[in-house]
Parts: sequence; C-alpha cells; structure tokens
Amino acid sequence: MTRVAIVTDSASDMTPEAAAARGIRIVPLVVSFGAQSFKAGTELPTEEFWRRMTAPDAPFPTTAASSPGDFKAVYDKAFADGAEAVVSIHVAGTLSGTLKAAEIARAMLPDREIHIVDSGSASMGEGILAEIGTELAAGGMPAAEIAREVRERAADLDLYVAMDTLEYLKKGGRISGTQATVGRLLSVKPIITCRDGVVHTADKPRTSGKARARVIELLTQRPIERLAVLYTPPADGEAFRRELVERLGNEIDPSRVSLQPVGASVGPHLGPGCVGGVVLYRR
Repeated sequence: MTRVAIVTDSASDMTPEAAAARGIRIVPLVVSFGAQSFKAGTELPTEEFWRRMTAPDAPFPTTAASSPGDFKAVYDKAFADGAEAVVSIHVAGTLSGTLKAAEIARAMLPDREIHIVDSGSASMGEGILAEIGTELAAGGMPAAEIAREVRERAADLDLYVAMDTLEYLKKGGRISGTQATVGRLLSVKPIITCRDGVVHTADKPRTSGKARARVIELLTQRPIERLAVLYTPPADGEAFRRELVERLGNEIDPSRVSLQPVGASVGPHLGPGCVGGVVLYRR
C-alpha cells in the first residue's frame, strides 16, 4: 500500500466496493429507523435503505455521527497495514458531528501523523476529494501536502441537487421550517447547493423538467475536471447522466462522469426523486 492512507466517511456516498477499489477506507455513520440502528453502507446497503425509506408508513430515518472509537479502529487498522500517515477527509463539520469524532480519535493517537480535512461539503463533494487524495498518495506526496492540496481543491467543488421537496431537509434540521414552507406554498422544485458547509437554495424552478435543465446549466457553467452524477430512487440517474454527457460534448471524457446513488447517510436529508451532481472545476 502507499505510505499515506486516505479515510473518509459514509456521507461521501462512495460504495464500499468503489472505495476499496481505490484503497479508500470508510468510517460508517449510523442510520436509524425508529428503534433499529445500522451502520450505513455495511449493515444497511444503499438499496435496502431506499426500500425502507420509501416503504408505506416507514418511520423517518435519522442519522448520527460515527463514534471516536469507530475512527480510532480505522486509523489503527491503517497503521497496522503499513501506513505511515493518514489523511482523513469528511463531511462538513457544520452538517455533522463526524469531523469532531475524527478529531477526538486523532487525539487518542498522539504519536501518529493524522491530518483531518473538512470538505465543507457532503456526498461526492467529499468523495471526489478522497479520490484526489488517493491519486496524490499514489504519486508519493507526503501526507501534510496531500491535506493542504485537498483543502485547496475544495474551493473548486460545487454541488447542485434538484429536489422534489424541501421537507426532508427540514426534518433533518438542515434548513428552517420557514424555508420549507415557502417552497411548498410556491409549489417549486428547489435546487440546493452546499457551500462552506451551509445548505443554500440555488434556484426555485416551478417544474421538475425546468429544475433538471437548470441543474445541468449550473453544473456546466465552467470547464470541468471531473463530475459525479447523484440521484435518489426512483429518479432515473442514468438518463440524467446521459443528458449531462450530451451537454458536455467533447469537453470531458465520459469516463470522468460517474453515476452515484445517494446512500443512507445523506438520503434522509434529500428524500426520493432527486437528481443532481458534484462537479470539480478545472483550476
């Protein structure tokens, strides 16, 4: 393995298989349906999460940060496997207690080199940064420099998601009840973004079709380095990806446009029927 291990959390929406293929270690957040709690991605795969989420009369799922002990266990395993340092890239500290748990775990290992990075984002916003981290590590870059480069590249990220409703963000405490009520009264299909760890409404189209078109405009407004298409069932993520690839033409190799279903850590805050993406713009 490379000298530097890259760690992220399940709010990155990277599947365990995709992360393992890149050598990225994932610390799972906790998702609860009523009295039942699961580790996202491992004990509760994405497909099973959405089956539960959309089941009639299902309790609204809640999420909780990973524990410091969970982080310490992953860091210990990385060092035991031969890593000399860890760069740990996580969901925005303003959105979750996950970053704080990682910092506590780092304090438990004072003799180890561990760099904690706040992505300022969520979903593939942190996932793309973790991918960059593995590429830099494979090239032999030292951990401190990887952490610095990843923090700098976070400024080149944007996230846009067209939602059916703001009610799920309200239930998850990510926006105010007033914001959700205004969206409902105006019958809009809101587009959200996340900048510096804060969720904003980027636009308020009146129909789903206009919302999809507007998300494509927003994602493609600058030259693109890589792009991750996001969706929540039952939305057709592959069809949305095709629209984006067609819009981009020869600007980007289609292999650089991934398709990522939103998982159990972020899904409760978005709800079903969303499409969007995370884009890394060229410097």
